[in-house]
Amino acid sequence: MSKEITWTQEKTASFQEDLLTWYRLEKRDLPWRESTDPYRVWVSEIMLQQTQVVTVIPYFNRFMEWFPTIEALANANEDKLLKAWEGLGYYSRVRNMQHAAREIVATFDGKMPNKIEDILSLKGIGPYTGGAIGSIAFSLPEPAIDGNVMRVYSRLFCLADDIALPKTRKVFDRYVRDTMSQSEPGDFNQALMDLGATICTPTKPSCDTCPIQAYCEAKQTNTISKYPVKKKKEKATPLYYVADILQNDTGAFLLEKRPSDGLLADMWTFPMREVTKKDYDRFSKIYDSQDVLTGVVAEQLSLYDEADNVKGKKLLGIVTHIFSHRKWHILVVQDEIKGLNNTHLTNQEWSYLDEFPQYVFPKPQQKMVELLKKSMNN
Repeated sequence: MSKEITWTQEKTASFQEDLLTWYRLEKRDLPWRESTDPYRVWVSEIMLQQTQVVTVIPYFNRFMEWFPTIEALANANEDKLLKAWEGLGYYSRVRNMQHAAREIVATFDGKMPNKIEDILSLKGIGPYTGGAIGSIAFSLPEPAIDGNVMRVYSRLFCLADDIALPKTRKVFDRYVRDTMSQSEPGDFNQALMDLGATICTPTKPSCDTCPIQAYCEAKQTNTISKYPVKKKKEKATPLYYVADILQNDTGAFLLEKRPSDGLLADMWTFPMREVTKKDYDRFSKIYDSQDVLTGVVAEQLSLYDEADNVKGKKLLGIVTHIFSHRKWHILVVQDEIKGLNNTHLTNQEWSYLDEFPQYVFPKPQQKMVELLKKSMNN
């Protein structure tokens, strides 16, 4: 059970003023802060989830150029929408945004609702994003609690609650609600975001330049390093694959579209097959020394009686990528075959390297394309 807040009204008001004064002077110049348009706030906050600000800025600017309004997002072509998101990961987020945009068009006349319960009813908008939209765009006194805010408040009040546990958010919600500005909730939330990003950082925080150091219990007790409390993340489950970059004698490569549900839905990849760790280790040793036709390519080429036309196979490299609780280890192998200019397999097509930009590749495949380009330039 967390301790009770013992601040007086005067202390709370002083805390708010000191934080807001600092924010007015030091706030980051970010494109989504050019206005309090709820659509811009929404797009930026979804993009910023688990992605650094410097990475998000060009994505945000392009997204707003391609889809300047909620209605434009609702009516967007999915391929273009996924292309706009390519590289940010977690593609379900942008799909949820489009679903929510269609809800807004159908139910709220194309305008973001201004009541917190209506905002939170939209697909993909949780307490944090809802709080950001509500406070920044509509001046609703709603907290926007992310990792930065939990870090700041855990130190501010020496909160020992494990921030990795979902139930802990209720603790921080209470503390932020009880201390946030009622008149300027949007600036207050953004001030906390900026403070956590630039001053109250995970390691080596700049306590001596912190505008709220006088209120910080961890600073006063010299226990900054103890907060926030967070249990170690579970290790990602390793999965092993072989990916074949299959090239025909016209120079085209075989691409495969993933199913419409599940991980990386509707995205394009090179043909891949899952293998055991034992086979992964074995294949990695022999690919460079002899021709080995992997099962996925053999199965596909047998439909055309083309398997014997494989000219060679070489290991381009190894790609690793973490998806939440799973880690992919991929042997990337290039095959050259004669003939087979067409494919009768569903969700597959041949494409030339200069046509790749029109496809939406997930990050592992983007890395494979870079390996391919490097190999072709050597």
